[in-house]
Amino acid sequence: MLVDGKIFLGASDRPEYLNLKYANRHGLITGATGTGKTVSLQVLAEGFSAAGVPVFAADIKGDLSGVSKLGKAQDWQTKRAEDIGFADYADDVFPVIFWDLFGKQGHPVRATISEMGPVLLSRILDLNDTQEGVLNIAFRVADEEGLLLLDLKDLRALLVDIQERAKEISARYGNVTTASIGAIQRALLVLDQQGADNFFGERALEIADLMRTDSDGRGVVSILAADQLMQSPRLYATFLLWLLSELFEVLPEVGDPDKPKLVFFFDEAHLLFDDAPKALIDKVEQVVKLIRSKGVGVYFVTQNPIDIPESVLAQLSNRVQHALRAYTPREQKAVRVAAETFRPNPAFSTEEVITQLGIGEALVSVLEDKGVPSMVGRTFIRPPSAQVGPISPAERDATLANSPVGGLYDIVQDRESAYEILQKRARDKQLADERAQYESLRQEEADRLAKERERADRAAAPRRSSRQTPAEAAINSMARTFGRELVRGILGSLTGKRR
Repeated sequence: MLVDGKIFLGASDRPEYLNLKYANRHGLITGATGTGKTVSLQVLAEGFSAAGVPVFAADIKGDLSGVSKLGKAQDWQTKRAEDIGFADYADDVFPVIFWDLFGKQGHPVRATISEMGPVLLSRILDLNDTQEGVLNIAFRVADEEGLLLLDLKDLRALLVDIQERAKEISARYGNVTTASIGAIQRALLVLDQQGADNFFGERALEIADLMRTDSDGRGVVSILAADQLMQSPRLYATFLLWLLSELFEVLPEVGDPDKPKLVFFFDEAHLLFDDAPKALIDKVEQVVKLIRSKGVGVYFVTQNPIDIPESVLAQLSNRVQHALRAYTPREQKAVRVAAETFRPNPAFSTEEVITQLGIGEALVSVLEDKGVPSMVGRTFIRPPSAQVGPISPAERDATLANSPVGGLYDIVQDRESAYEILQKRARDKQLADERAQYESLRQEEADRLAKERERADRAAAPRRSSRQTPAEAAINSMARTFGRELVRGILGSLTGKRR
């Protein structure tokens, strides 16, 4: 299986090996349905594990789960081993951890909204520049106000809060419109309907748990149950792109190590690129190009090479090409594209052989010394050493029961985060508003009662009578008589003097 730091892949007119030193230069496994792609993937996974390299792979049909069970070589396996001169072929088993975004066939896999970040989340949601700007503002507000963004309800609550405070926030960071927030909420709803609520939350996956080795020094093969996940292609792409980005952010630079730190198999790769916006493709290209320096090898598995954008395809140096059909113009184009990516072999026409390969046969070209691609060889792929095909549910449960990460991820954590804080803030504001309204009404009622008491007091006071008593009448009569006599005297004296 391993010879001088190389993984034995099979035999053409010579033994074909994948040099571990160049395994982080990425790779591609392609071929039509039923031609042997899954077996090639298993052979590579077993080889990396035996070399002490951890592996992460999505398991679309459940077939890859057989890596966890000791193989029992079938006739076709022993015959293939004899035909290619694989004298050291023996049954084997490899350490496995099962994962599942939905928590049914493996340990749950989660990430927080904060870890996803506004840039990657915008790519996944296919937001335009304006909407991405609003999402960046939302993350900035969350940071400044200490609001943890762990799951979808946290982000939704934050967007509602920002919409209610749009005038204040727009003055600080730029225009925040109801239309942009509505567009983001609708995009989140689409993601949620595909099951994203199972993915976003805590406890978040620790990258270190994907980079384990067992007590014998073998790399642990992390297998993601993806049969149900395939029904949610956007969620599948979201998770795998996040994982690649997280690996890039977390792992240190290592240059060109003797062997990879981790190998990542991206099955049904076309799901990442189908109808993907250019910004997303640019992001994938960037991550694939740069993650090599972190010691991570990325291997895409798909039916046709044309499923992979040319900018990404150019980064994939190690190739295993199974048979392709060439009945339609699109299929014929795929054959031409596949043939052109190989270093020609004068012994045969690559384009013709691609359509003639049998099950378990493949065209193989890998990087050799000094990183030069090998001449393409028509190769019989070696048989896997572990079980070929899926294990039973009981066997899966037994593996989970003895998992080294058992109990770490199985219980959902829901600590106080943006949703709870904003709910409490809204309740406090509502109580404060209700208290202010109550105080206002109470004051109005007090003022009304005071005015009523004042009117009542005035109404109850005794009125003074306008009729005079006999004594008052006598006094007033005397005063009037005296006044008249006084006036007459004065006038008389004046008149007399004049006379």
